[in-house]
Amino acid sequence: MHESYEEKLNMLKNRDLKEIVIEKNEFLAFRKVLVLREDFKHFSGNAKQGGQVVYTYLDVARS
Repeated sequence: MHESYEEKLNMLKNRDLKEIVIEKNEFLAFRKVLVLREDFKHFSGNAKQGGQVVYTYLDVARS
């Protein structure tokens, strides 16, 4: 499953995907993969009601 998270993050970075939707039960496993990336601060997560988080890729890293 970690490989698919890495693949999805790369697709988001390369603009092959517009966003990634992560369900509440996947969040901790996904975050472990996300925070190890050098470009971690380019990903922006927006929490939705019900526990979903929608991630997008930013051209400029957040501070």
